[in-house]
Amino acid sequence: WKHERNESLEKNFISVPNLVAGSPSVEAASAPGVETNGLGKDWTAARRLPQALIIGVKKGGTRALLEFLRLHPDIRALGSEPHFFDRHYARGLNWYRSMMPKALDGQIVMEKTPRYFVTAETPARIHAMSKEIKLIVVVRDPITRAISDYTQIISKTPDIPSFEKLTFKNRTTGQINSLWSPIWIGMYALHLERWLTYFPLSQIHFVHGERLISDPAGELGRVQDFLGLQRIITDKHFYFNKTKGFPCLKKPEGSSKPHCLGKTKGRTHPKIDPEVIQRLREFYEPHNLKFYQMARQDFGWQ
Repeated sequence: WKHERNESLEKNFISVPNLVAGSPSVEAASAPGVETNGLGKDWTAARRLPQALIIGVKKGGTRALLEFLRLHPDIRALGSEPHFFDRHYARGLNWYRSMMPKALDGQIVMEKTPRYFVTAETPARIHAMSKEIKLIVVVRDPITRAISDYTQIISKTPDIPSFEKLTFKNRTTGQINSLWSPIWIGMYALHLERWLTYFPLSQIHFVHGERLISDPAGELGRVQDFLGLQRIITDKHFYFNKTKGFPCLKKPEGSSKPHCLGKTKGRTHPKIDPEVIQRLREFYEPHNLKFYQMARQDFGWQ
């Protein structure tokens, strides 16, 4: 389903019939790159640079958050991940703007690329584009996140070593391989430090990944507050899918079935040796505590 409310806004204000033949306001409204309601005033849809970004983290719930936010009529969000600030920065801001969906005045344009949070160059690049931009980070227990990350990796490359083997530099001494991407991404304090060099904490909102599953309406309410939007997305939009193990959107009008995320979401995680989980808890504990202090909230990961 194509987020009819968002889509319809764009369609409704583009092709209102010309009520008065030869009306100058109609001709004036046909400027390139701008779409109007045919009356030459009030409503214009144009491509703009984003005012908000979901910058991370990978396997934290960023896709779910984006899909839920797209229900809001005042949000226009790009569905794909443009990777502008980490991979395609040389293409320039005009290229980036051209990727964005058209938006009306008052609508918030946003995109999500989870790699931004852990890429060293991105905070400075985003700051150069906009000092006022709002940043959203979805975080979850770094151990669960690492296992989810590994589960995605083995779905594409099934011949790689076990999670247990890749977790350690040396299994005998118990030294964790902190440079292995699934472990490294979960060291949230390390990455957040760079963002706080460029942006105040007031411009960064943390979505609690576990609560996004257990109480999606509550988490979405806080995100809408952060973005300065009316709380339109509420608990009436969600139901819990027991098979997948996370919330799905209820059936929208005109659609035959409810909307859940694709097959790649909600994969069954492999069973991990409890001793390895314990070693990871010990490894992450100081990193988590530092992150709680920096974010000024306790996420309760044990």
